[in-house]
Amino acid sequence: MDAQELTTLLDDLESDRVERKASSADGKKIRQAICAFANDLPNHKKPGVLFVGVNDDGTCANLPITDELLLNLANIRSEGKILPFPVLQVSKRLLNSCALAVVIVEPSDAPPVRFEGRTWIRVGPRRATATPEEERRLNEKRRARDLPFDLFPLVSASIDDLNLAIFKREYLNSALAPEVLEENQRSLSQQLASVRFTTPPPESCPTVLGILIVGKDARQFVPGDYAQFLRIDGTELGDPIKDQKEISGSLLDILRVLDETLQVNISIASDITSQSLELQHPDYPIEALRQLVRNAVMHRSYEQTNAPVKVYWFNDRIEISNPGGLFGQVNPENFGHGVTDYRNPHLAGVMKDLGYVQRFGYGIPTARRALEKNGNPLPEFFFHDTHTLVVIRRQS
Repeated sequence: MDAQELTTLLDDLESDRVERKASSADGKKIRQAICAFANDLPNHKKPGVLFVGVNDDGTCANLPITDELLLNLANIRSEGKILPFPVLQVSKRLLNSCALAVVIVEPSDAPPVRFEGRTWIRVGPRRATATPEEERRLNEKRRARDLPFDLFPLVSASIDDLNLAIFKREYLNSALAPEVLEENQRSLSQQLASVRFTTPPPESCPTVLGILIVGKDARQFVPGDYAQFLRIDGTELGDPIKDQKEISGSLLDILRVLDETLQVNISIASDITSQSLELQHPDYPIEALRQLVRNAVMHRSYEQTNAPVKVYWFNDRIEISNPGGLFGQVNPENFGHGVTDYRNPHLAGVMKDLGYVQRFGYGIPTARRALEKNGNPLPEFFFHDTHTLVVIRRQS
């Protein structure tokens, strides 16, 4: 957007495409505004603009527009509080002789977009939470041709292929704010559609996401949806196998069994200090292994491949590989340094909802710190067109 268009919007005090903030102090309201613009309920099909550094009446607030402020606003995109991830641009602009931070938010291709479990929309010049009818309208706005693979409808599947008991018991309470569930007495089909596990009613066709998360038999529809674990007594693939598992089921099942399997295979050595204190030294820190395995599950390609996530545990190292090379803006140079992009953005959002991801873009740095603290070498990453491999060396 050029300066003239931005100035016109800034001066229009009644526009529902604009929100003004004197400062960035109220981060919650800023995120609500971004969420509302991404939902674009009025269907402008044009970006919404958040001006930071200007008062409600359009006068300049004389806010210092620092690099730190711009970075904090830009980081809202991938912090995981707004899901699915909003598309936004942040820049410093001089409009009407006033220095401003300008956040341009594009309409989402996959509404409804939520901030902390609530769907925010614009109602004239103010923000509000969406009613069930407004959420239905947002559901209908989705454009299947623009959707990532994890939102593709599986026309051969039906509602009967979803484990609705798990959906109600384990997912809904994690994904949506309790007051939202209490206020909006929606039908089950509306609830499934609102979290993108199905297409909107009346079709209510399960999506890839719904089958992966709460499918009764996900591999019937997504053959590569499993993890292969091998414990090898040696340092080469041809050496004897001590244990092997083919871990499948819903995402909850796979992640739970992977966690348990990693934990039981860690060896712990003990030292007794001069004060008779026992110090335990695991050969691998569990936090690092969890982060790297979950990263593989989240970022793998589920499309056009029947290959699983592989966890091969040798005597001297662990190798974790997932189908699919690096995606989007991530490349070998910026990998693991806070640059994020998502092949499966809605699957990533579900893992965040369920507590398997604390903050997007921090999994690899967290794993590196845990390995270094435990005395292990830093992980080694190898990038290929068809798969990504990480090697974790045993503590010497």
